[in-house]
Amino acid sequence: MQALLALTHTLKAIVTGRVPLAARGLAALLGVALLLPLTGCVSQGDWDNLYGTNRSLKDALTRAEQERDEYRNSAEILRQQLAREQQASTELRNQVGSLRSMLDQAEARLAALGEKLNNASFTKLDEQTDSALRELAAKYPDLIIYDPESGRLRFASDLTFDSGSDVVKESAKSSLQALAQILNSGTAAVYEVNIVGHTDSQRISDATARRHPTNMHLSCHRAISVRSVLASMGVPAGRMEAAGWGEFRPMVPNTPSGNTPQNRRVEIYLSLPKGDSAAAMNADYSAPAVNSATPERDRPLDRQPDITK
Repeated sequence: MQALLALTHTLKAIVTGRVPLAARGLAALLGVALLLPLTGCVSQGDWDNLYGTNRSLKDALTRAEQERDEYRNSAEILRQQLAREQQASTELRNQVGSLRSMLDQAEARLAALGEKLNNASFTKLDEQTDSALRELAAKYPDLIIYDPESGRLRFASDLTFDSGSDVVKESAKSSLQALAQILNSGTAAVYEVNIVGHTDSQRISDATARRHPTNMHLSCHRAISVRSVLASMGVPAGRMEAAGWGEFRPMVPNTPSGNTPQNRRVEIYLSLPKGDSAAAMNADYSAPAVNSATPERDRPLDRQPDITK
């Protein structure tokens, strides 16, 4: 009787979970095996209890095995998903590296072109062209500054473009139309036109970066837009060159925030063609003297332009 009571307590421990699941079925069967020799016989009720307990343990073991298999399948799916994501991440890093390399190469080419323009010898213009450009600057004093020593026109970007845009404002097109008429008439028709964009060092906003990722891009795109407008107004495209310096050729030191309106500008230089370009133009014109000095960076505009980019 005592052995039966001990076995009953063991079975209760199995059912209540105090015995590990993997050992429950074995313990139950061993219990039955031990019980028979000790008691000689088992009552129907005890047998039914033992049988039910054993059946419950088997069912629990089956469910545990099913859960284990489900966890293993889930883990495998997660491992496969992680492998795909790691592969995608590697491909994206490679693409970013390639795009950065292309951007560095493009900026290097633009910088080389800008250096060429910056170190070039600019022409002191003939009297007729010089007079026409003086009158143009006097007609648009808030928009244009003219430097006769270098044959340079400086257009204020904040009056030529909206903030962060490379689209020429309608209000600025009248001045470009007047410039196009000058460039296409008289002695001015002999000159080549070099258009150079500049910005301050203010960081490009997220909205602007969608079209102009850097200040270098914005300065170049603005120079290209001015060139396109002049071409649409009849200035031969083959006479015009567009480039940009970004924030790297400021007129005045940039402020700590980078927001320096004086440095946002588009400059247009007139120069005599050389070599094959000069022969192709075949202009009946006596070339004026060349001023080899680098253009000076003169005073900023006396105005308060748009302070955002």
